[in-house]
Amino acid sequence: MKHAQTFSILIWLNKARGSAGQNALFARVTVNGKRSEISLKRGVHESKWDASACKVKGSSPEARSLNIYINEVKTSLYSIYQEMASNNEFISAEAIKIKFNCETTTRRTLIQTVYDHNEDMKRKIGVDVAKGTWTKFNTLEKKLRDYLRKHVKKTDVFLEQLDYSFVTDFEYYLRHYEKTSSNTTMKYIRMLKKIMNDTVRRNWLDKNPFQQFKCSFRWPEKVVITGDELKIIIERDFSIERLQLVKDYFVFSCFTGLAYIDIVSLKPTDISIGIDGNLWLVLKRHKTGNPVRVPILEQALKILEKYKGHPVAIQRGCVFPAISNQKLNSYLKEIGDICEIAKNLTFHLARHTFATTVTLSNGVPIESVSKMLGHSKITTTQIYAKVVEKKLSEDMDRLKQKLNEDLPTDMARTGLLQVSS
Repeated sequence: MKHAQTFSILIWLNKARGSAGQNALFARVTVNGKRSEISLKRGVHESKWDASACKVKGSSPEARSLNIYINEVKTSLYSIYQEMASNNEFISAEAIKIKFNCETTTRRTLIQTVYDHNEDMKRKIGVDVAKGTWTKFNTLEKKLRDYLRKHVKKTDVFLEQLDYSFVTDFEYYLRHYEKTSSNTTMKYIRMLKKIMNDTVRRNWLDKNPFQQFKCSFRWPEKVVITGDELKIIIERDFSIERLQLVKDYFVFSCFTGLAYIDIVSLKPTDISIGIDGNLWLVLKRHKTGNPVRVPILEQALKILEKYKGHPVAIQRGCVFPAISNQKLNSYLKEIGDICEIAKNLTFHLARHTFATTVTLSNGVPIESVSKMLGHSKITTTQIYAKVVEKKLSEDMDRLKQKLNEDLPTDMARTGLLQVSS
C-alpha cells in the first residue's frame, strides 16, 4: 500500500466558533494536500493567541496548561500517522481524524474520571453526599491537575498509564511541594484509591493500580473533658446570651455524641418515641449518611426543653438557633478560660467526651457506642476505648502509689498487703 507523501499538523484559532468571548481551537491535519479539521474542545481569547507560534501567549498557569495540551494533541496525531504507516494502512486526513476521535472518546483519562466522579457527587449533595465531602474531592482534583501540570508536564494521562510509581510520586509531591501533613496526604490518596476502585467496577480498568499502596495514618491522642470538668461547665451560667447558647450546644453534644452539623440542622421530626417509651434522637449523619439512634439522656433533655418554642429556632424549623462553627469554636475558648479548664476546647471535643467520659467509662458496651456515634466500623470507635484504658491505667497507677504511701510500715514489711505493679 502506498503511503502518504506529505503530512502536516496546524493548530489554529477558529474565529467563527466559540463562546463566552473565546474562540475555538482546532487541529488541521493535511495529508497529500487534503485537509480534515479536528475540534480540540478548548477555547482561547483572540488577543492571547500567537498564530505564528501556534500557542497561547504568556506564562500563566492557564496558558502553560493549554500549551501542554496542544503539544499532547500534536504528539498523538503524529503517533497515529506513524502507526498507520508502519502497519501499511491507507492514510488520509479523515482516517487520522477518525482514529484520533475514537481514541479520545473511548480511552478514559484520570482527570476526566475524577471530574465525572465529582460531578456525580455534586448531584447527590444533600441526599447521599455531604457538601463537605464533595469539597474534599474537588480539592483532590485540583491537586491532581497541579501535579500533572507541574511535574508530569501533562494536562491528563490515560488510566492504563497509571501505576504504583504514579501514586508514590503524587504522595511525594503533596508532602514536599504542597507541604501537606501526613494524615491529609493519606486522606487524598485514600480518596483517589476509592475513585480507582470505581473504575474497576465500571470495567474501565482490570485492577486498581494503587491497590498495593497502604495508607498509614498517625492519629493524635484524643483529648476529652473529664467528668469534673464537664460538671464545671454544666453548672456555670453565662449572662452573655451567645456564650450560653454555645455552652448548651457543647453540653448537648457531650450527652448525645452529635457533631456540629447534625445539631445545627436538628429538626423536631428527628425526635421520636423509642422502643422503651422514652425520647430518642433518630437521624442520619450529614457526614456519612449513616443512621444514628441515641436515647436522650436527662441532661440533653433539659436543653431541648429550654429551647422548645424559641422564636429563632421555630423560624428555622430546627431545634436550636443557628450559630456558625467558626464562632462556636471561638466562643468555646472564652468558656474554657472562664471555667479555668486548661484544654483547647473545640466543639468536636464534645463528641469525644460522649464516647469516653459519658459512655465507655460508665460501662456502655463499645458496640452500642459505635452505633450511637454512627461509625461505619467499630475499629473507629476502638480509638476511644484506648483513651479510656489509658485513663484507667493512669488512675490505677495513682491508686497504687497512694496505697503504698499510706500502708503501715509493719504491713508493708511483712507483706500482709502488697500492691503489685
